[in-house]
Amino acid sequence: MPKTIEQVHYNMSRIHSKNTQIELILRKELWSRGLHYRKNVKNIFGKPDIAFIGKKIAIFCDSEFWHGYDWEHRKNDIKTNKEFWISKIERNMERDKEVNTNLKEQGWIVLRFWGKQIRKNPSECADLIENVVKSR
Repeated sequence: MPKTIEQVHYNMSRIHSKNTQIELILRKELWSRGLHYRKNVKNIFGKPDIAFIGKKIAIFCDSEFWHGYDWEHRKNDIKTNKEFWISKIERNMERDKEVNTNLKEQGWIVLRFWGKQIRKNPSECADLIENVVKSR
């Protein structure tokens, strides 16, 4: 049964841009290893979810829907307000590339993880981050 506009609006209003489940999972894993970071740093371009400021490492936890995972196939799954959502998500993907480029030009290492990577194996994601932190 299709959802009403009010139901869709309510569901979308519950989605937050920070302190998401995937961020919390990864941050908990990093903290348990004694890795101390800043979160959602406003004065770093792109506001990374996790940042090691002194080491210039920016980490983003990207959800599959909002950041266009497997986009060529997934965009066909959108049933309502297609034009709006496709445009919005494609702009998000474009912005992600702009953020990566800008930060790299400033000497930052940018790491991006899909939500499914974090959920499936947070320790593997944290291993990669820890190795990058130690190498800097």
